[in-house]
Amino acid sequence: MSNHFAHGYALLIGVGRTAESQYSLPVTVKDVQALKTVLTDPNLCAYVDDSEHIRLLQNQQTTRSAILDGLTWLKEKAAADRDATIVVFYSGHGCFDLSSQCYYLLQHDFNSTDIANTALSAQEFTQALRQIQAKRLWVVIDSCHAEGMATSKGELPADFIATALPKGVVDALKQGEGRAVFTSSRGNQVSWIRPDGTMSLYTYHLIEALRGAANQPGDSKVMLSNLMNHLGKTVPESARTQRQAEQTPFFDTAMEDFPIAMLRGGKGLPSSTTIPDLQIMTDQQVVTPALARAKRALAILEEQAASFGIRIPVDLQIELEEKRRQVTELESRHQRTGLD
Repeated sequence: MSNHFAHGYALLIGVGRTAESQYSLPVTVKDVQALKTVLTDPNLCAYVDDSEHIRLLQNQQTTRSAILDGLTWLKEKAAADRDATIVVFYSGHGCFDLSSQCYYLLQHDFNSTDIANTALSAQEFTQALRQIQAKRLWVVIDSCHAEGMATSKGELPADFIATALPKGVVDALKQGEGRAVFTSSRGNQVSWIRPDGTMSLYTYHLIEALRGAANQPGDSKVMLSNLMNHLGKTVPESARTQRQAEQTPFFDTAMEDFPIAMLRGGKGLPSSTTIPDLQIMTDQQVVTPALARAKRALAILEEQAASFGIRIPVDLQIELEEKRRQVTELESRHQRTGLD
């Protein structure tokens, strides 16, 4: 068990299909499935892959009662494990009631004609989270998707608007020691889906960070700060370049930095890597061979991707983008140093 992130427990909620089909959002299921794959990969985040450590709710499983039951399950896990790191990830729609100033998460069985009495209120969600007495609790809310709500056949009732989690709700969520709350967007911004439809922009870059995209040589764990640094840079960039829109993640924490997962199964990044650091590549002996290796690796990955047709696995897509980014950076360095 030493090679696992043995004290990690996660509740992953992807609403997907709703009882009122016009509000369904299939990409949220893709999000939680991809996230579970990375969290439980023994060569990546290394969470224990069993029902005692990971609970995945998707589609019709995401009822109000099932979500609250999942939070109770996390409460019990935290009580039994004093070293527990608790993760709650919600991907689905959310809305704000202008008249009551209440926020609601729209789970599978909500009724659009009676949101106040059928949806999961932020107040009830917050109260359940406060019962989880863990030293480290990380909550991720991706609740203002561009698709689904805006294009639905029906509209929300009067006084209800689709919006990201308000700051007041975030403040309430992070009350208590060891809390960190991430939201995929802020204010009236929406959370965008990648053009290829594989998952949301936010979850895609979150998975990149969990794979170590923002870590440094010598690191053996993925820290909360690594996630914040990577998401804060990449999500706005991707929203602008891929969707010509603004999407700015929001982070709020009530404690110092803490580890959220193993890095590469605990092996981490070696202190002295055989691949030259891009930050110190300044001469031909380093840049030219590094660029050649990167291009060869990219060609192999692209050949593998082509064999899958349009159904390229998520992990392979992420590797492809990481390698393309590395090639682009090396080519830029190559040109700046006048080695053409």
